[in-house]
Amino acid sequence: MRTSITKPIENPSQFKQLALTWAQQFREVIFLDSNDYPQEYSTYDCILAVDAFTSIKTDHQNAFEDLKQYQQASKDWLFGYLSYDLKNDVEVLQSNNFDGLDFPDLFFFQPKKIFLLKGNQLEIQYLNMCDDEVEADFEEIGVQCSVFSVQSSEIEIKQRISKENYLKKATKILEHIHRGDIYEANFCMEFFAENAIVNPLEKFLKLNKISKSPLAVYFKNNKQFLLSASPERYLKKEEELIISQPIKGTAKRFLDPIEDERSKKELASDPKERAENIMVSDLVRNDLSRTAQKGSVKVEELCGIYSFEQVHQMISTITSKLDSKHTVVDVIKTTFPMGSMTGTPKVSVLKIIEELEETKRGLYSGAVGYFTPNGDFDFNVVIRSILYNQEKNYVSFSVGSAITSQSIPENEYEECLLKAKAMREVLG
Repeated sequence: MRTSITKPIENPSQFKQLALTWAQQFREVIFLDSNDYPQEYSTYDCILAVDAFTSIKTDHQNAFEDLKQYQQASKDWLFGYLSYDLKNDVEVLQSNNFDGLDFPDLFFFQPKKIFLLKGNQLEIQYLNMCDDEVEADFEEIGVQCSVFSVQSSEIEIKQRISKENYLKKATKILEHIHRGDIYEANFCMEFFAENAIVNPLEKFLKLNKISKSPLAVYFKNNKQFLLSASPERYLKKEEELIISQPIKGTAKRFLDPIEDERSKKELASDPKERAENIMVSDLVRNDLSRTAQKGSVKVEELCGIYSFEQVHQMISTITSKLDSKHTVVDVIKTTFPMGSMTGTPKVSVLKIIEELEETKRGLYSGAVGYFTPNGDFDFNVVIRSILYNQEKNYVSFSVGSAITSQSIPENEYEECLLKAKAMREVLG
């Protein structure tokens, strides 16, 4: 079905940028970049997939069943996303908040052309119908020049929830916690700009340069764009092994190495941040157990500290082995939406945050990634991301933090602003 050839690449980082520039001619593009971040579970340094041969686009109703059928029928590479609002397919829930972006709830495509980079080796996989274009495309990539034809306009970023309103809503979540309705809730708010003319490629390259995150994504579906500097892996499958790496716990980075090290150590020992992470790790263990072989769920690392360009993060790694009676899509459906972006107990939290948030999350706090022909997959968590609807000239990014019984609303608000910093900087 696909022709596969391998080529040596002298300068991988230059090739990545040239290939992404070349890809802009296509209606569907996905570019996944690890930014050479040292990570145990990375299969490729970079993947670029373009030009849909087939695709699936749907709202939340029956979405996971439709995806399951599409994945089983194609038995090929599929790239795309699951929006947060697929929660409404998993449970009896609704999404009635304002939506300025208007993305489909689910979108996947089977690309005609795929580039897989690992070290200095590039594997090119083209569907047989277009495999005669490999050499011409490869030559074309080599002569790209980064010309940005669309100039970005001045952007006025507004905040959907004011500070005063945020503090009231966070206090309301604390009341739910003290009453015993929930233990933890990830509460999010949107920053947005209307009448915004943005050059998505230019903004992504800037965001990726200042963040250098291990699960970065540039995604284009015609006039809809995701520019993501996500540091978080939602779920990965390698044969029967399932890996989840929830992030909970954030601390500032400092230019002064001594101060930076202190910030890192304080995060590692902070009882509130550890409680957040442990609660979510428990939730992930429980979610994974629903499709796991008996006794196979393990916590490989609890509350590990990892440093990124903008922040230090606390990350846990939980694994399981998939029971053969479950399909690959079952694993996603039974763990979705991911615990790090919801809270515990999940369904109660989903109802409360729907009530208190003022924007439909959509692709934010959903997942982007791919399925391989043999049914393996890898998905990130869509955080630290800019979303753009070019048709509506609407640009948006959202941030959130976990509210627990120990939370101080003012501190949670400051954490949100810290997470918003890179996106604000990129948009100007």
